[in-house]
Amino acid sequence: KQYSISELSREFGISTRAIRFYEEKGFITPLRSGQRRIYSAADRARIRLILRGKRIGLSLAESVEIIDMYQPGESDSTQLASLLARIGKRRAALEQQRQDLDDMLTALDEVEDLCQKAQLKHQNKQSEETLTA
Repeated sequence: KQYSISELSREFGISTRAIRFYEEKGFITPLRSGQRRIYSAADRARIRLILRGKRIGLSLAESVEIIDMYQPGESDSTQLASLLARIGKRRAALEQQRQDLDDMLTALDEVEDLCQKAQLKHQNKQSEETLTA
C-alpha cells in the first residue's frame, strides 16, 4: 500500500513538516511522482516506530539507531538488547527524577508549614496587641 503525506500526517497526528523533516534527515525515503511524495508501508512503519520511541523518551537519533539495527531475515537480538538497555537507562533516570520531585515536594511542605505557623503567630501577636491597646 502507498500513502500520501497528508494521510500519514492525519494518521499519526503530526504535521506534514515533521514528516518532511524525517525525509530530509534520511529516516524515511518516499518515492516521488513529480512534486508528490509517495510513502511506502516501510516508511509508515518507521514513522510509527520513531513516534513510539519519542513517547518513551528516546531521542530521534536513538530511535533511528535502534530501527536501523533491524535486518530482515536475521536475528533481532542485538536490536532488542540495545532497546532494553536504553529502556533501563530511561527508567532509572525517570525514577531518579520522581525521587527528586518527591524530595522537593517534601521540602516545600516543610517550608509552607513553617511559614503558616509564623503567619499564625504574627496574627495572634497582632490580635493580642489590639486587645491590650
